[in-house]
Amino acid sequence: MADAAAAAPIVVPQRQLFIDGNWRPPRKGAHIPVINPATEQIIGEIPGATSEDVNDAVKAAKKAFLHNKGQHWSRATGEARGKYLRAIADKVTERKLWLAELETLDCGKPIDEAVWDMEDVAACFEYYAGLAEKLDEIQYAPVELPLQNYKSNILKEPIGVVALITPWNYPLLMATWKVAPALAAGCAVILKPSELASVTCLELASIIQEVGIPPGIFNVITGFGPAAGAPLAAHEDVDKVAFTGSTKTGRSIMEMAARITKPVSLELGGKSPLIVFDDADIDTAVEWAMFGAFWTNGQICAATSRLLLQENIAEKFLKKLADWSASIKIGNPLEKGCRLGPVVSESQYTKILKYISTAQAEGASLLCGGKRPDHLKKGYFVGATVLSDVKPWMQIWKEEVFGPVLAVSTFKTEEEALHLANDSPYGLAGAVISKDADRCKRVSEGLQAGIVWINCSQPTFCQTPWGGVKRSGFGRELGEWGLENYLSVKQLTRYISNEPFGWYPPISKL
Repeated sequence: MADAAAAAPIVVPQRQLFIDGNWRPPRKGAHIPVINPATEQIIGEIPGATSEDVNDAVKAAKKAFLHNKGQHWSRATGEARGKYLRAIADKVTERKLWLAELETLDCGKPIDEAVWDMEDVAACFEYYAGLAEKLDEIQYAPVELPLQNYKSNILKEPIGVVALITPWNYPLLMATWKVAPALAAGCAVILKPSELASVTCLELASIIQEVGIPPGIFNVITGFGPAAGAPLAAHEDVDKVAFTGSTKTGRSIMEMAARITKPVSLELGGKSPLIVFDDADIDTAVEWAMFGAFWTNGQICAATSRLLLQENIAEKFLKKLADWSASIKIGNPLEKGCRLGPVVSESQYTKILKYISTAQAEGASLLCGGKRPDHLKKGYFVGATVLSDVKPWMQIWKEEVFGPVLAVSTFKTEEEALHLANDSPYGLAGAVISKDADRCKRVSEGLQAGIVWINCSQPTFCQTPWGGVKRSGFGRELGEWGLENYLSVKQLTRYISNEPFGWYPPISKL
């Protein structure tokens, strides 16, 4: 990409709600400003839906799901649905740079990372197109039974109308992780993205409209959580809720879903550990520590934001970590080569700075960062921050910051490292760096997490399962597990003998 200063201004499309295949304003006419976090300027607006709009979207989705007994979508072949998903992937690839620019403007993600995200979006739709096609091959799979008078088969069916509530840190990619498998399964979708970053999700609706997915099968409702997200999660005609976001909001969604006994899958907060042993190559480990904490401006649910260093390498490691972190290119996220942009909003910026000041007050040492860099006078920028001398009781060690802040502690033994790593209510991810393969195996098995990285941090592939344990949620996205999230399993068992069952004796003939 050319230098952003020399390029023409990027215009954010002004979209409305997308319901039943059409664009329409919210019933009450409310709108929410889109703020560029790098400049603090308003660059557009999105519609603010309320419960009335949610009702319209759910009604449209249910009607579309049942239309013509499902023959046009929910009971169509997986091959037919797969063609639509491949068409979406092609459109995303065609518009990759445009979508990446919109993503960067909306949430502050560095443009190089946003382009990477768009490539992953296309790959995810392509992957689930393939899994949709494979559904046709496994339908009516036989089940081996102990009795010869019966035969049993399994039919996999779409759950129905699904509400997908997604976060602002990977606006289009996190939405795709849910939308692609839900559509592949044959569900009707209502997507509710975060009010802080909805622009590219509305563009996805435009793409889906272009490729011709039947009206009502995909809908987008934008707005605040209490006004739009809560009535969507609680709606009696929504058959499942899939949510990615804070543990507090996830708990509320569970409570709402429990009132009418609907399934939920939750990918919630994290405070993931990265354990570095003394046999690690320090330069390599320093880079992984930085990538695990500062990628996507540190706004990653699985960020390895708790760094555990074996004591005898801590001093050398921290010196390199501080020097390298202080040199990260931070600034206009539209400039190629930027590695750290602004956090998403003013409230998030204020929250992060408060976490840093509290950590220092509690006794942590600030090695670098901790504030807006001097050369940036505007925007919600926080320099890459490293805090050492962090104790397990400190707030910065226990709570999710969701910003470019790395808390560092030390350990003596493998057992101590595992104890410190697992001493958390969260269990989304964890990582270990060591040249000892047996040690890595032991530690990866000992970490209480749904995802473990060995000699790296943060690699994510649409073929592998994603999700956590403990307060990080339950259910798995991505891979075949992601598709299963949106399928219901039906047992079909038939009696094949010509002989009467014979439980009741026949009435004697006169």
